[in-house]
Amino acid sequence: MKMNELSIGFVGGGNMAQAIIRGLLAAGHRPDRLYVSDPSAESRQALAEMHGNIRLQNDNAELAGLCDVLVLAVKPQVLPDVARQLATTERAASQLVISIAAGVTMASLRGWFSDSKRIVRVMPNTPALIGAGMAGLYADHDLDSIARGWADYVMEATGESLWVSDEALIDAVTAVSGSGPAYFFLVMEAMQEVAMEMGFDEQQARLLTTRTAAGAGLLASASDESAAVLRERVTSPGGTTAAALEQLEQGGIRDIFRKALNAAQKRAVELGKHELGDS
Repeated sequence: MKMNELSIGFVGGGNMAQAIIRGLLAAGHRPDRLYVSDPSAESRQALAEMHGNIRLQNDNAELAGLCDVLVLAVKPQVLPDVARQLATTERAASQLVISIAAGVTMASLRGWFSDSKRIVRVMPNTPALIGAGMAGLYADHDLDSIARGWADYVMEATGESLWVSDEALIDAVTAVSGSGPAYFFLVMEAMQEVAMEMGFDEQQARLLTTRTAAGAGLLASASDESAAVLRERVTSPGGTTAAALEQLEQGGIRDIFRKALNAAQKRAVELGKHELGDS
């Protein structure tokens, strides 16, 4: 079967599901092989406007029975009830189940889908909305290569994907890339505020900041050099950049980020253990 002919069903049609569907359509996936169920009329309308041939379903169980790939794209607190319902429906033995719900552990997924041999846990991030996402994926070591290929195909429709070998690293992915965009937005927010204090209007401050951030990210992605080397190349001794970096280092920026990422990772672990009822 060609990848673009896979039957892919989404339980939940919110922003992330829409981002993946948009990416799949752009990659040439057949719209009539995409199925979505969502209780929100607004989400269904957005999906219908995306492509008229997408199959909108009213029943999660009916959708699950039609798909080669089942994407669980509902909120973590809703997933237990949805999963228990789906687990009792008749589904293909070869079906791949992908969960993009933050904090939902493989132990929970295996418990709900005890008859499923193909389960993948994914942590995407919001740049997926513009096709620039970074997703971390985890599955049991015995997941077959075909299912891994299917998971890559689905998630790479919105950017890039990275498989991790230990489920604990999914919580680290959450801390680094899942929550990561917010860290950069905060830095941009602060830079824009200061730029306006310096005399720029809001539009000018936004343009200077966002284009600088985008350019730095693109340069770092395109270069084989480390971030440290790239930083050094724009830092002349005694220059303006050196003066700014000195203040950041004196303010403990590295330790601040270390504490921030560790706090995010810790919270991800807590969500998985407590809010979802894991032991």
